[in-house]
Amino acid sequence: MKEFTFKINSAEYKCAVEEVEAGKTNVTVNGKVYEVETEVPAKPAAAPKPAAAPAAKPAAAPAAPKAEAPKPAAPVAGGLQVKSPLPGSVIKVLVSEGQAVKKGDTLLTLESMKMENAIMAEQDGIVKQIAVTPGQNVMQDDLLIVLG
Repeated sequence: MKEFTFKINSAEYKCAVEEVEAGKTNVTVNGKVYEVETEVPAKPAAAPKPAAAPAAKPAAAPAAPKAEAPKPAAPVAGGLQVKSPLPGSVIKVLVSEGQAVKKGDTLLTLESMKMENAIMAEQDGIVKQIAVTPGQNVMQDDLLIVLG
């Protein structure tokens, strides 16, 4: 039990606080007992450790100019054009030019709306051209790969 004395507008109140159970507390004010509901405080996060004294700040590097997005390559004549089924960003290209692939092999991984989508070969063939690079953004129907 904890006891307190409060002064409110020059009036003195003697209070005693005793925990009954989580969320319920008995509070005695000037001899009268009140059962009150209390919020259970969240456990405080661990205090961050003090950082070591900072060294002199290095001069900020000049901002690198933004590179333009690579322009789509002209498709190689004669071959199956594998196009993006939806807008997204190329995560990985899993094949290389000249590589033989079979129907159903994953050619590349495309991220769209936080989902990874495997883009697969629709037929057996040889990779004639890779028109994208990892990190490149593509729109729906943009050329990704040409199979011959």
